[in-house]
Amino acid sequence: MRVAFVGATRGMGRALARLLAERGEALCLLGRNAPDLEASARDLEARGARGPVPTAALDLARPEGFEAALAAADEALGGFDTLVVTGGLADRPEVLQGNMGRLHEVLHVNFTGTVVLCQMAAERLAARGGGRLCVFSSVAGDRPRRSNYLYGASKAGLSAFLEGLSHAYAERGVSVVCVKPGFVKTGLTEGLPVPPFAGEPEPVARTVLRALDAGRRVVYAPPVWRWIMLVIRSLPHALMRRIRF
Repeated sequence: MRVAFVGATRGMGRALARLLAERGEALCLLGRNAPDLEASARDLEARGARGPVPTAALDLARPEGFEAALAAADEALGGFDTLVVTGGLADRPEVLQGNMGRLHEVLHVNFTGTVVLCQMAAERLAARGGGRLCVFSSVAGDRPRRSNYLYGASKAGLSAFLEGLSHAYAERGVSVVCVKPGFVKTGLTEGLPVPPFAGEPEPVARTVLRALDAGRRVVYAPPVWRWIMLVIRSLPHALMRRIRF
């Protein structure tokens, strides 16, 4: 694999990038924090990544830079065949409800920026015969809940886009994996109450890598969240209004 990777510097993305490096895949790291990217690149090289691990600037909030970032990944890897996007934003519900600037930022990065990047990458991959996209959405997008409806809306839109992208580009050789993590103990969730069935980054990353290898279209991680969300999606609207979670 030749992987252009957005979000490899922390959390689940770092755990997945390390697994890819340990089995000798070639990676190019894309992100907005140059020192973090360089530190992660050296770490991945030490773990066995194939060749040097180059980096390039990419900010999901700034779509005008996407073309240059994808072109840099292509040049560095001799044409990437896989795009992994684990980057995104989240915040506490009370912050998003009261701070419209922060709400705009979260919605823009999680939906608009990620959609534009994936669309551009899909076109690039299709033009040369195909490839793969592995993109992190969330179980929060499966069913609106009072505790995270704003963040969940950004992920619901992303999940819908990824399903449509999968249909639209299948005949052009592009496969899409939509990853739906449940609560995972990372910096993104630090300080939040830890619910039952919370996951750790490395086991979640292993689940995602197995799904990527198998070509699965949707993967819940930890896997138990597939069944949890099946139950939550089946709850009547009136009951959902009374449940405070």
